[in-house]
Amino acid sequence: MTAVLLATLLAGGPAYPVRAAPAKQPEAARLVAESAKKQAVDAATYDPSYVRLTYPGGDVAADRGVCTDVVIRALRAAGYDLQRLIREDMKKNFERYPRREKRPDPSIDHRRVPNQAAFFAAYGKTLTKSLDPQRLAEWKPGDIVWWKFDNGIDHIGIVVGGKGESGLPLCVHNLGPCRLEDVLGRWKIIAHYRYPK
Repeated sequence: MTAVLLATLLAGGPAYPVRAAPAKQPEAARLVAESAKKQAVDAATYDPSYVRLTYPGGDVAADRGVCTDVVIRALRAAGYDLQRLIREDMKKNFERYPRREKRPDPSIDHRRVPNQAAFFAAYGKTLTKSLDPQRLAEWKPGDIVWWKFDNGIDHIGIVVGGKGESGLPLCVHNLGPCRLEDVLGRWKIIAHYRYPK
């Protein structure tokens, strides 16, 4: 482990590379998909524990996290700090976010699926939810997908391209551990976003 990465981890900063300037599409999509794939290789353990994070740029330990952390880390690789972006928007549009405390909490607000979805619905591009063969080309690497399990729990992941046995694009998600899997059509799709637009 490099001294810079160790210092970053000890300070509660991001465990994955952070691009200094935000990338535009299609470069952003490429960076998001690549970061997600790397996270699948690293296979962080699912750990929903509350962790007090530094702000901005805070991250849980690289070997831990939840589904939202995959999205957070992947977007940081493209130069977007979702922790900062959601906190700033919550200060202006608090009512937009369904999962909140009495006031914004930069350690957890951005790590909640409904809050990420509210942010992407407001500032990203909302795309098809259809998995019909004629619409599959609309699912691109770097896109974000929001699912709902049969038990009502929300889940989020990143489309990374390639195709699984189902014929659908592969995704990276963390349901314990973080994996690259053929899950796009496994659960009910609530929304499909591209960020940045």
